Amino acid sequence: MTDQLRTERLLLRRWTDADRPAFHALNSDPLVMATIGQTMSRGESDAFMNRIEHRFDEHGFGLWCVDLDGESIGFTGLMVPWFRDGVEIGWRIRSEHWGQGFAPEAALECLRHAFTARHAGGLGLDELVSFTAATNTKSRRVMEKIGLRHDPDGDFDHPSVPEGDPLRPHVLYRAHRATWAERGTGSDAPSEPAGPGVA
Repeated sequence: MTDQLRTERLLLRRWTDADRPAFHALNSDPLVMATIGQTMSRGESDAFMNRIEHRFDEHGFGLWCVDLDGESIGFTGLMVPWFRDGVEIGWRIRSEHWGQGFAPEAALECLRHAFTARHAGGLGLDELVSFTAATNTKSRRVMEKIGLRHDPDGDFDHPSVPEGDPLRPHVLYRAHRATWAERGTGSDAPSEPAGPGVA
């Protein structure tokens, strides 16, 4: 199991108890949660972190802490959705750090790790999915920038969002190992500010 990944500016690492206040600040930020769901209390945020760490032990991957010069600014990584098959890539970055490209930078490293063969230290996955509320244009731009492609036939109503809620309609994006490698890092997509993702 890989506990750390690195990019040019970021360290993706496992969580520690010292990260809990910053994690709660992320999950209680109304700007971050506006296209995700309700803001979290400290107890709810701590329980979420506990689940993340459990998933690392269960699956061998999870949502890494995005560390910028020793500061926890959000998360990115991989998870198994509770309501469907597959492995999802997701991210969430504190609003004061939006617009600096941290979400796509971290997510690209997660994609690389996911699609790298096991014998080379990766996970050897064949496909990743990502989804978000149809109205979450910032996160959709990140998906496109890192090389995921919209699958309109896979769009769905999220089962945990009440009927009538504008966040219920979700869009599905996919990346396949072979085709993602061919298109590189999605550099053909427009360069846009990074916003909050769904996880």
